[in-house]
Formats: sequence, structure tokens, C-alpha cells
Amino acid sequence: MNNCLFCKIVNHDIPSAIIYEDDIMMAFLDISQTTKGHTLLIPKAHFKNVYEIDSEIISHIHKQIPNLAKAITKAFKANGINIVNNNGEISGQTIFHYHVHLIPRYKEKEGFSIIYKNNMDKYSKEDLDDIAAIIKETLINIE
Repeated sequence: MNNCLFCKIVNHDIPSAIIYEDDIMMAFLDISQTTKGHTLLIPKAHFKNVYEIDSEIISHIHKQIPNLAKAITKAFKANGINIVNNNGEISGQTIFHYHVHLIPRYKEKEGFSIIYKNNMDKYSKEDLDDIAAIIKETLINIE
């Protein structure tokens, strides 16, 4: 993709702080550094999001996450790490090239948060069973 920022990084048209690279993927520091060590993992081939990426490529990328997460956490003595992937503008995706964020966490309030609202009181066991059945049926039709 000609205008894709991450494709330009893959092609070394734009400088980046590369942590790991192989034939399939690249890991480099996010220029925003939400927290120190904030790293992005991307496929070298352009895929807009999780809906488009090849299953073998995403598997290869995700196999690298444990070692990279351990290295980042150990290097900066982080207390934890968030592994985040946004798909679509509504979810917060701003660069439309599949990527995974590794965001080290040092303290509770450091400019990054994910809030999961608890809606348990809005869904009965039957509701959850119905939702699961719909997803299962849809999954069968996708495969």
C-alpha cells in the first residue's frame, strides 16, 4: 500500500526503532510511547485488520508475543503488560495495517486504561446461551 505508514516502515522508507524482524513480521517501538517500551508487531505484508489477515501469518506474529513481552517487561521492570489489537475505527484503530500493541504497565495511572463495563445484570443464562448459539452457527457458516 502506497500511503500506509507501516508499509513504509517495512520498506525502510521511514526510520523506526526495530526490535525484531524476520521474513514475515517486524516489531518496533511505537513512536507515541504510551508507556516506555510500547512496541508494535506487524506483518510485513499489508492486511487491513484481523478480518483480512492470513491465519498462518497471524499465528507467526502471535508466537513472538511471549518472548517480546518477557523482554520488554524484564528490560524496564514493568509490573505487567497489555496486549491490544484494535479492528475498525469504532474500536480505536487509526492505522489500517494489522498490528498488535505491547504496552508495558508500571503503575495504575499512567495515561493508558482499558475499562470493561460489567453488564452481568443485563444478561440471563438464557441470553448468554442464545448469544453463544448465534456465534456458533455463524462460525459453522464461515468455515
